[in-house]
Formats: sequence, C-alpha cells, structure tokens
Amino acid sequence: MLTLLGVAVVILGFAARFNPLLVVVAAAMVTGLAAHLPPLTVLAALGKGFNDNRLVTVALLVYPIVGVAERAGLQERARTLIARFRGASPGPLLVGYLAFRQLTAAIGLISIAGQAQTVRPLVAPMAEAAAEMRAGELPDETRQAIRAQAAATDNVGVFFGEDIFIAIGSILLMVGILATSGITLDPLQLSVWAIPTAVAAFVIHGARLMLFDRSLRRLRAGAAE
Repeated sequence: MLTLLGVAVVILGFAARFNPLLVVVAAAMVTGLAAHLPPLTVLAALGKGFNDNRLVTVALLVYPIVGVAERAGLQERARTLIARFRGASPGPLLVGYLAFRQLTAAIGLISIAGQAQTVRPLVAPMAEAAAEMRAGELPDETRQAIRAQAAATDNVGVFFGEDIFIAIGSILLMVGILATSGITLDPLQLSVWAIPTAVAAFVIHGARLMLFDRSLRRLRAGAAE
C-alpha cells in the first residue's frame, strides 16, 4: 500500500498548484523509495519514459514557439499577406485550407497543422482580413463567427481525413474491435471506405463555407446602403 503514496503526492501537488514536472518527479521518487527501489533505478525509468515519448515532447515545444512568433507579429503578417490578394474571400480561402487539411491527414500528417499551429495564428487572421477587404470593419459577432468557421474547418478536415490513413489509431482500433466479434477486416478495407465519407464531408462543409461567404457579402451590401 505504501507504493500508492505517489498518487497522494500527485493529488496534493496539483491541488497546491506546484510545478507539474516537479510533482511528477517527486511522485515517482516517493513510489520508487516505497517499493525499495534505488534512486538511480527510478531516475533510469524516468529517463526511459522521456526517451520513449520524446516525439510527443518535441511536438509540445511547437506551441510556445508559435506563441512567441504570434507575439512578434505573426497574425499581423498573415493579414498583410492576404491583403495583397484583392480578390481574396473567406469562403474560398477556408475551402482551400479544408482541402489541404484533409489531404495531409490522409497521408498521416496529422500534426502538420492544427488549432494552435495554424488556425489561431494564420488561417483565422487571414480569413478575417479577407472579410474586412470586402465588408470593411467587422462587428465583433461576425469576427467571432469567422474564427469559429476556421476552427470548424480544421476539425472537419482532420477528422474525416485521418481515417483514410491506414496506420491511424482509429482504424487499428476498429479492426481490433471487429476482430473480437469475429469479423476479420484488413485495415486497407476500412481506409478505402473512409474515402467516400471524406469526399462527402468536403462537399458538405465546403458548401457551408460558401454559404457563409455569401452571408458576408450580404453584410457588405447592407453596410454600403
């Protein structure tokens, strides 16, 4: 039972709002010592866990990097870039991002884009700038709606695109569950049948984006009157 002291350390540490990394290390040391393990063995286990999950650790480093770039004016540069294209419009822009997200997810590049990496610092500001070129200063409600559409586009693209990739976790999970029920399927079969669903999702959400773009044009017309 003494080995469960590590759980108590985690609970108390998080409740006291201590540094999460220090809490986890302290919990590991307490658990190891309670189990009569040498401190070096506990440290070796922590090092092995870090090494085995180093790719996840590297991926998490992207978020502070994006934050620093955003503070240095990344959003403003994105707005300036889209302002050079006089015919730009939020609808076609987001449809293009939807296609990019689905295609990259279909070949396994899930983390190449995302809400933190691309939507907040790049896609949403570009869509807002494109709308401002057509409708002028945007009401806050419209601005929030554009951001919501940008975030939804990323979600739809990756959700319906990733199942086409044969080695994605969701495909392997479905194959395993079906196998326990006596249904033997090859992962490739599920991936192939995910293509029509992805195409339908692209058409439906693409149509929604174009209708949203039309509503923004009506907003411009109303402002002009």
